[in-house]
Amino acid sequence: MSIAVPSAEASTTTACSPWANITGFSDSLDKTTLGGVNVAELSGLTYDTNGHLLAVADESYLFTLDARTKKPLAVQTLVDENGQSLDSEAVAVDRDGTRLVTDETQPSILRFTRSGKVIDRLPVPASLLVAPAGRATHNLTFEGMTLQPGDRTLVASMEGALTGDNADVRRLQTWHRTWGEFRLGAQYAYSADTGLNISDITATGDGRLLVLERGYTPNVGNTVRVYLADLSRATDVSRVEDLTGQPGVRLARKTLIADIGACPSLGATTKQPQPNPLLDNIEGITVTGRTRDGRLGLLLVSDDNESPTQITRLYSLAARLPR
Repeated sequence: MSIAVPSAEASTTTACSPWANITGFSDSLDKTTLGGVNVAELSGLTYDTNGHLLAVADESYLFTLDARTKKPLAVQTLVDENGQSLDSEAVAVDRDGTRLVTDETQPSILRFTRSGKVIDRLPVPASLLVAPAGRATHNLTFEGMTLQPGDRTLVASMEGALTGDNADVRRLQTWHRTWGEFRLGAQYAYSADTGLNISDITATGDGRLLVLERGYTPNVGNTVRVYLADLSRATDVSRVEDLTGQPGVRLARKTLIADIGACPSLGATTKQPQPNPLLDNIEGITVTGRTRDGRLGLLLVSDDNESPTQITRLYSLAARLPR
């Protein structure tokens, strides 16, 4: 982890860190329904080409939300080319409006039309498949995904470590658009904090990524941290079978932007033990744009697991990223 000195101090009343402030939260989606579907288990966020907010849910649903009010406007059921539901965890929108959605089961990334028809699947390296086909663990595969500026590079993050890699290592796979198709690109290694996994990633707009790390301790609660990751000097590890700290392999550089547990609670309440009542099972993050003072606006969402003691909560943050 790198340590940097911010150029300006954040407001002490809403500061989560020297780099980031929490500007609000909303529980308006919690335990609501739309067309008979529970607005629940939200795991990924992004913006559509028409400005609406999209939220993907674990149970193979894609919700459209009003970008300003966050009110749900529509819901779409996602199924693969064989009519099977997905363990959908992350979503990105291509420049033509098609949706890229991760299925954590395989894992796979499927391309959908706006109407929900599968166009194709992206290639996935064999090592990232769930054992015994590959070296990944069930339910710890493609949890995060984002498109870099220009929509030519797609990045997906593995939630957990591969067998043979150090326990803290998480692999980030890229695809590059060539002649209209996404083809496999470089793969990078990222070191997660002890006990935490990657729950989502989002592009900052300058080639870097924000990485959402999350963990849960029974009877204690969640730990959720947002890191800035720079892959520019990291080693392509697509041909490195076991990542065990060997010399010559450079990991992605990471800088802590905010520990959500260190944010002021703003009056939030919780139905379960938490270090900070603001916390819940935060799984999604996206960039909303720039604030008036030039900071990066962020929106986060928690996955309530359809549990009566958990909350579907939206969090708004503003961050000034170090150079």
